[in-house]
Amino acid sequence: MNLRNTTVLIAVWIAYPGAHAQSLPNRLPLPNQSGFLETYNINNSSISLTGAFFQALGSNGRSCATCHLPAEGWSFSADGVKLRFLFTQGLDPIFRTNDASNCDHGVDTSTLEGRRRAYSLLLNKGLIRVALPVPAGAEFTVINVANPYGCSESSTLSVYRRPLPATNLRFLSAVMWDGRESSPQNGTQKITYQTNPADLLADLAHQAIDATTGHAQAATPPTAQQVQEIVAFEMSLRTAQAIDFRAGFLNSGGASGGAVPLANQSFFVGINDPLGNNPFGTPFSPVIFTLYDAWRNPGLSAADQSLAGYRASVARGQDVFSSKPINITGVAGLNDDLGEASIPGTCGTCHDSPGVGNHSFPAPLNIGVGDLTSPLDVSYLPVITLQNNKTLEIKRTTDPGRALITGLWKDVGRLKGPVLRGLASRAPYFHNGSAATLRDVVEFYDKRFGIGLTLQEKSDLLAFLKTL
Repeated sequence: MNLRNTTVLIAVWIAYPGAHAQSLPNRLPLPNQSGFLETYNINNSSISLTGAFFQALGSNGRSCATCHLPAEGWSFSADGVKLRFLFTQGLDPIFRTNDASNCDHGVDTSTLEGRRRAYSLLLNKGLIRVALPVPAGAEFTVINVANPYGCSESSTLSVYRRPLPATNLRFLSAVMWDGRESSPQNGTQKITYQTNPADLLADLAHQAIDATTGHAQAATPPTAQQVQEIVAFEMSLRTAQAIDFRAGFLNSGGASGGAVPLANQSFFVGINDPLGNNPFGTPFSPVIFTLYDAWRNPGLSAADQSLAGYRASVARGQDVFSSKPINITGVAGLNDDLGEASIPGTCGTCHDSPGVGNHSFPAPLNIGVGDLTSPLDVSYLPVITLQNNKTLEIKRTTDPGRALITGLWKDVGRLKGPVLRGLASRAPYFHNGSAATLRDVVEFYDKRFGIGLTLQEKSDLLAFLKTL
């Protein structure tokens, strides 16, 4: 059995309701293809696996941990789902037609092959189906839905998205890809510097209720105590890659990788926003990560010289992230909002939270991941045609994004960027799973923005991303 499958076996054993493990030691190394991931509980000496987060509170056997596994970055990987399908013949609680099948009607899950067809997007891309109604009074009309799996209704749209990690939540400026759990339109709070973290806690509580009544199909909402327990548990977790097979321990040689330094990472809403939303007026810095500064010229003992070259590559990749010029064009939420056709930037322009890599201020963007012109293959997704009610402009997209929350034409395709820590454990990437590997992610950005990365820069950047 290879390391990838071993990882999933560990995840299955410690995460399922009724499993033998009652807790995990803090910083227990859990393997993935690049090395080992660790999670640190900032409030306890271990990570309990017995609380409400791990309990089936609904009617279909699911718990939060069904889709948020410790070994898979508190999300899940497509490879992990495939193994769970194999072990259970597609009967594991993750395989439920309310949201895990490509459509919730006109599907046959009575046979093994039927289940394989019904859950093909979950198995191949790690996608959950999210059904969202078109907001009343929206600035657009749905003209057509071409969904190869059925679910072609135009009043409620089926979009397909990866589950976000249930860890490192303290660094969020919006909850969910489209921010729907931090939006007044849905009865939740926009996250701001003045109201944080109370707003985040309230939004996560709302999200826990929605997940229990929706994903877990609970007839009644969880109790206030259960909700509080779920939120407190999620907020206590810090997760990051801790060991790289080629670089070794990521907190050695003067480096500060791993979950413990992350637990001490400063954060507030707008902390490094490039558009001037830092509440203290502090200028933006493109130097987002300094984890591996010491590895630029690693001074290793004779026994560790074999690590030196790869550690230097990781450090160079960190520098590429901070300093490689990117000509930002065609990004809805940035170029159009600022009225600038071209904006000089770096990776940190959008991934601006220091040491974390998401956006520190609510800023949903459309970088083209869900567009039909994406450099990546999105042919497995539905094509949704929208028309602006006033201008009659037509847009075709695979996911209307935040527009399904606000009803605004300008929000079509806009989604937030995720926290970048723990990337190696939770492939595939982007909201629609269109990047199978981190190498695909690097290639997407290089092609989409014409960055002109050299082969060495690509290799170095990939080495760095795997250590986050």
